[in-house]
Amino acid sequence: MNLSFKNRIALHYMIATAAIMLIIFSVIFFIVRSTVYRNLDSDLAYEAHRHTDEIVVVGDSLKFINKLEWEEKEHREVQVNPVFLQIIDKDGKLMDKSPNLKHESLAYRSHASSRDHINAELHNQAIRQVQIPIEQQGETKGYILAAMSLESSKMVILKLKNVLIFSFLTVLIGLYFISRYLAGRSILPVSEISNTTKRITKNNLNERVNLPQRKDELYDLSSNFNELLQRIENALERERQFTSDASHELRTPLAGLKGTLEVLIRKQRTPEEYIDKIGYGLQEINRMSETIDQLLLLARVDSGKSLDAGMEVSLPVVIDEILARHKELIEEKHIQIKTDYDVETHLNTPQYYTMLIMENVIHNAIKYSHHEGRIKIGIERNEQVIVCTVEDGGIGIKKEDMNKLFNSFFRSDALAHRNIKGNGLGLSIVKKAADAIHARVHIESELNKGTKFTIVF
Repeated sequence: MNLSFKNRIALHYMIATAAIMLIIFSVIFFIVRSTVYRNLDSDLAYEAHRHTDEIVVVGDSLKFINKLEWEEKEHREVQVNPVFLQIIDKDGKLMDKSPNLKHESLAYRSHASSRDHINAELHNQAIRQVQIPIEQQGETKGYILAAMSLESSKMVILKLKNVLIFSFLTVLIGLYFISRYLAGRSILPVSEISNTTKRITKNNLNERVNLPQRKDELYDLSSNFNELLQRIENALERERQFTSDASHELRTPLAGLKGTLEVLIRKQRTPEEYIDKIGYGLQEINRMSETIDQLLLLARVDSGKSLDAGMEVSLPVVIDEILARHKELIEEKHIQIKTDYDVETHLNTPQYYTMLIMENVIHNAIKYSHHEGRIKIGIERNEQVIVCTVEDGGIGIKKEDMNKLFNSFFRSDALAHRNIKGNGLGLSIVKKAADAIHARVHIESELNKGTKFTIVF
């Protein structure tokens, strides 16, 4: 059935309750019916044993004594629940019976024991009957059959059955609507989440679900949904900012390259001019290629996938390889490199992300160091972590720019340092790579005095 969630909850609750009620009502019905029959059987046994003392055995004949008193009593009194009595010999032949049987007789069952109580009919009415043996000197002479009307008892049982069935159906119907109402109130947060999602669009992510008062499963669901919306909103905001910055960063060299080519084709140029403009164009293309490579690298790191797969590398070896790659720039600026670490010490870190972090940190230290400057690189093991510091005596960073350093494409006081090439993606890559391996990056800097990076692996 294609039912709503609210109706399914009500239906399942109703089915479970119906099963429990069916068991309880069945137990009540059978207990009452058993009690009614037990009381009737007790009365029958009492009457049968009481009248056994009023039977006389003459040879093979069995007779009731005081039978005339019974007839007079029946004429004087109206019996509400009369007892029918009958005597038969051991072969089932009728010997005597109570006056109220008139022309009818009770059915004899040859295989019935003294404990058997059976249902039968008399005058087209239901009766309850018992058959008890009459014994004399250990020998069975015959049987006394006692019976009472079963109509009133059956009426009580039938009324009880009808009441239980009616109550069962009434309670179930009422229970369905009550449980449906309660289910509707219980899933209000779910309905609100559904309505909120309908109102949310790409340009409207500030909608939030109102949290329920009780801190239950629905509260957790609503809270988690709000957190999901917040993460999506933050991700889209980063995407918009990233797209804006990336387009601006790529548009600038493209505009410069386009302008240079347009100027170049306006008239005939000397070979030296062609060489100069083509060199500028190649320089801009290299700049765009570097930016695109870093964007792809940043996207790869930001994907959240593990890129190290358990591979580790010695941190001193990584640093030595990076310094070797930048040897030309270091020699060009006459920078003095001072290292403080033991190559023999076991200082292993995740290979891929460590390379990204140290490459960008050391490259920044070299780029922003003064001519004939000095860079200190130290590594030490502190309990369960490895602490690496990279300190330069370069241009430093403004205090108001410190909290923006990890933003993509941000460069502190870029106009004042036009001669230093860069696109502001290096520290973004450092932050993403550090987060991927749960490392911590701390920056201390003072303008015109230098910058110190502390990386805790």
